[in-house]
Amino acid sequence: MSKLLSRFMAGIVSPAVLSGAFVLSGFALSTPAAFAQQGTNTTPPTAAEAERRRAMGGYQPERMQNPNLTSNPPKLTVTPLEEIPLNKIQVPPGFKVEVWAHGIPGARMMARAPNGTVFVGTRTIGRVYAVMDKDGKRTSKIIAEKLNQPNGVLVHQGTLYMAAINRVFRYDNVEANLDNLPPPVEMTDNFKLPPDVHHNWKFLAYGPDKKIYFQVGAPCNVCEINPGVHGQIRRYNLDGTGMEIVARGVRNSVGFDFHPKTGELWFTDNGRDWAGETGFEEELNRVPADKIGGHFGFPYCHANGQPDPDIKVPNPCANVILPVTTLGAHAAALGMRFYTGKMFPPEYQGAVLLARHGSWNKTERLGYDILRVNATPDGKDAKITPFVTGFMDKATNTYWGRPTDVMLMPDGSVLISDEEQGAIYRVSYNK
Repeated sequence: MSKLLSRFMAGIVSPAVLSGAFVLSGFALSTPAAFAQQGTNTTPPTAAEAERRRAMGGYQPERMQNPNLTSNPPKLTVTPLEEIPLNKIQVPPGFKVEVWAHGIPGARMMARAPNGTVFVGTRTIGRVYAVMDKDGKRTSKIIAEKLNQPNGVLVHQGTLYMAAINRVFRYDNVEANLDNLPPPVEMTDNFKLPPDVHHNWKFLAYGPDKKIYFQVGAPCNVCEINPGVHGQIRRYNLDGTGMEIVARGVRNSVGFDFHPKTGELWFTDNGRDWAGETGFEEELNRVPADKIGGHFGFPYCHANGQPDPDIKVPNPCANVILPVTTLGAHAAALGMRFYTGKMFPPEYQGAVLLARHGSWNKTERLGYDILRVNATPDGKDAKITPFVTGFMDKATNTYWGRPTDVMLMPDGSVLISDEEQGAIYRVSYNK
């Protein structure tokens, strides 16, 4: 069981705003003199690290322009508000960006409770935060810590569900008890999720079928998997009974949502590493209502029907459900939501907004942005449009922010979590 805390983290947050001018509590906000930018690693891996990569499958560094690529180390300390380079963020005309909350290191997936509390999961730092919003001011608080990658959070009818790899917890009537939160109900034995850590930091969603959805990723880069255990999206009754596999052949999904018209599940999925600079691309997928339990390709078939070069079988892409669209190689497409608010222009209605966390297994970085994807309800005619950019500097091949999740607010604005800065941004629109 996690150690539960009741101390406050960041105090009161007065939002900085980006919309032509930059203001903080009525004062001009100047561009920070310096801020952390992450470059590309050129140091060869240690023998132990190289062996670990080989054990994950498909480790072919010679296929890459830079064979010494390594994952992006997360920043796990508080970033002061004045050091967040808000003026670097770019949005279309009429949109405005502000720092809605900060001082929440490792912020990733978000879930909003009925009275406005936003719960935020993390990975490496092992915490779950509650961000309280009152009179336009935010305070944040750690409600759980020392967990193994508690990425997944979901609020349904006032109950917070939280997943940390295979452990599942339930906090009943959570907002009413934030000042003195009692121990949660542990539901790990009910759900019986596999304990493998790799690609198993959870994303949670509540479906129109009144089920709770989890993903179980592949415990490798690329390998043969047990299709009854790994590489899936599953759904359960809220008490953990009635498990059903909704999608198979899913390598690493960390974001899904349900189409507002059809109720069908759409999800992001991340392609394998070490296959080359341009492959394989991340995917935006749709589970057709008549293909529940269908196969999406992993480990044999990737992206728009490309066979894997290392794990070979006859007709690898036969009967595979191909994506709505691909999203760029190694760009780490994570959290996604359908936009159903009324604030944004008509072209945003029903569109997918998704966060590309940003590449590590690619010499020239890609992603670090929010995309808008417009498609028909049956997943055809997909068009991708950049929405929120500026977290990466192409000229220097560096980044300062890592967008991770998107979440719709009741007023139609959208929140974006940034794991690198430990911040949440609010995007709004005014004609």
